[in-house]
Amino acid sequence: MSDDLLEQLEQTDTSTTRRGLSTGSIVLLAGVIVAVIVVGIALLRQQQAQPTSGLAPDFTITTFDGEEFRLSEQRGQIVVINFWASWCGPCREEAPALQRIWERYRDQGVIVLGVTYTDEPDDSLAFMQEFGLTYPNADDARSMVSNDLYHIQGVPETFVIDQEGNVAQFIYSVVKEEELTALIDRLLAEA
Repeated sequence: MSDDLLEQLEQTDTSTTRRGLSTGSIVLLAGVIVAVIVVGIALLRQQQAQPTSGLAPDFTITTFDGEEFRLSEQRGQIVVINFWASWCGPCREEAPALQRIWERYRDQGVIVLGVTYTDEPDDSLAFMQEFGLTYPNADDARSMVSNDLYHIQGVPETFVIDQEGNVAQFIYSVVKEEELTALIDRLLAEA
């Protein structure tokens, strides 16, 4: 073999070993990895449903009155957690019923807690004033309670928690006062 041919073979050999992945291949691979992660997160999120039984997810939230509300500290009482927003038409429909429930049962160990969902605090306060809501309400500013714990799909959604801290009922629509009253009466009678 000639020296020139031998030198060409050596150059070819070293250039192939140095190569690796091209920039385009790296970008493509990174895009595929990101797509897989996004799809995986979406699939996990779809599998997360609202809790409909068992121990209710615990949380602490600060009410508009500045009070801390911790669900686990309410054991022994029935807690009605209502997720709502001022821009929600059905929420406007059920607000008076929830206020009547609060007035009727608050001295019997029943708490109604309103939790806002993607709402502006000023709009929430105006809504509360418009409907004369006196039960505790809290702003879920980062949607941690509504999205991360209760996985709500929209508003209104209501969870009735029994005296032992378990989800007794999940209501995926407007609260019907008669149905909620019947449920609360049953839970009070079982205690």
